[in-house]
Amino acid sequence: MLPALALLALAAAAAGWTRLRRIARVGSAYKAKVLCSALFVSGLEPDPERAPEVSAEAYRILRLFPARVDRAAATVSAGRPGLARRVARWRPGLGAVLADAPPRPADPLPVPGRPADACAPWPAGEAPAPEAPRALRRVLQEAFTEPDPRKPRRTRALAVVSGGRLIAEAYAPGFTAATPLNGWSMTKSAAGALIGTLVGEGRLALTDKRLLPEWSSPGDPRAEIALEDLLRMRSGLSFAEEYAAPLSDVNRMLFLEPDAGAFAASRPLAAAPGTRWKYASGTTNILCRIARRAVGEKDYLAWPRRALFDPVGMGSAVFETDEGGTFVGSSFLYATARDWARFGLLFARDGVWDGRRVLPEGWVRFSTAPTPQSPDGRYGAHWWLKLSRELGGATAAAARLPADAFHALGHEGQCLTVIPSRDLVVVRLGLSIDITAWDDAAFLASVLDAL
Repeated sequence: MLPALALLALAAAAAGWTRLRRIARVGSAYKAKVLCSALFVSGLEPDPERAPEVSAEAYRILRLFPARVDRAAATVSAGRPGLARRVARWRPGLGAVLADAPPRPADPLPVPGRPADACAPWPAGEAPAPEAPRALRRVLQEAFTEPDPRKPRRTRALAVVSGGRLIAEAYAPGFTAATPLNGWSMTKSAAGALIGTLVGEGRLALTDKRLLPEWSSPGDPRAEIALEDLLRMRSGLSFAEEYAAPLSDVNRMLFLEPDAGAFAASRPLAAAPGTRWKYASGTTNILCRIARRAVGEKDYLAWPRRALFDPVGMGSAVFETDEGGTFVGSSFLYATARDWARFGLLFARDGVWDGRRVLPEGWVRFSTAPTPQSPDGRYGAHWWLKLSRELGGATAAAARLPADAFHALGHEGQCLTVIPSRDLVVVRLGLSIDITAWDDAAFLASVLDAL
């Protein structure tokens, strides 16, 4: 009996060590990836150990993983050699990717070209920020204050577009109109728009099923998942969207798995397709995997720029991929506040930019139609139709917002709001580690009052 107990104890210790090591790999990966993108995509100069992105509040635990920047190799490593060390590598035009092995010289990733004119004119021209109404300038200035030191807001960039014109913008010290910042889950709305371009081209249809080879085996119930189910977050797939749990599905997908879409697609069904709404980042990465098959390997990496970014002048946009080369549509699109506002204006104008139809007719209407299975009809097709409670969605200020407002929302308080009836687009980018620090409903109400 004693040898058996000893073996069980050793097995338990080994299992515990394996789990601990996997958790450490997630922490190292997060730190390496975030720092690499901040340095080489956003052009910031963060202290690898003291940058709030990887050391403040809930991120204090990441201080356990020392980081090292190699500018010559364009890499950032975090963790200790032999113990959960992870490496993120920057590639021109494609941003940062977690890739612990060095790149293979014989198999380089093609780099999408940048547009010749990265500052295409706004449809109604452009007014410098100082020309904004005085009341609006005060609202923007107030957004950079810190009313509660226990919950820093850390607003970094703001942009307001009215009547097709950039009328106001403001930036925190160290950030400018040329600083691309991550939209985190705002990326989902851009990924949904890109799927729309494929529907418009006839390469995909909302009713398509048997979308992936791994779902097409006889008797696999996932074959019944339709493209529209994925866009409306009602695929029925099991997926744990729990950021506080280091080894939840979403953290494993983003920071442990080399193929995010394949990992998400491997999940079993928890409900019949089309019957239950559940917000899941894995769903968007499945869509990016489907898009890769529809577009083809030769054109895939250049596709977002050709189909969406170039037509609206989003010259700063950098859409990052996973290690396997598939876009991480759930989380990793970087763009300036101005370019995020351009994307919002495209939706405010029914998918048309300066007279050119970019999204198929009816796509904006489809995207902003409530998904019946979502609570209180708060979600459309990769757009939020109501602000979350954490961002002030249950307040009197939220009740004052026009009924046609819709939102792209992301981790750490990234917010893009479109209000077609007011021909208004508002962007807020920041680092609100405690997302309740930023009351977007109050901010939007103040913007509306100022206008």
